[in-house]
Amino acid sequence: MTRYWLSFDLGLRGNYDDLYRWLAKLEARECGDGMATFTTALTPTQIKRALKPIIGKKGRAYLIGPDKDGKWSGKWLFGSRRPASWVGYTEVAGEEQDDA
Repeated sequence: MTRYWLSFDLGLRGNYDDLYRWLAKLEARECGDGMATFTTALTPTQIKRALKPIIGKKGRAYLIGPDKDGKWSGKWLFGSRRPASWVGYTEVAGEEQDDA
């Protein structure tokens, strides 16, 4: 059995019911909004195959688990990275600041 963390974002019209059923069957534990952890004998390829009809074309899913060397690694099963919500909350180095 291998432990994985799954980050998911299915959007407003996503198939959350089927995803939650799938996670419940694995006795997954909640880790915050859109994040779950579970143990399974499934490989990442098998997990992707199982989630494909659930995630849909617009959903995103990122799986974190051990790689072949046993080091933690993550990869996108569906979708890709978007600009982070916190972009723009800090000043870029080199910008002049007022001394007021």
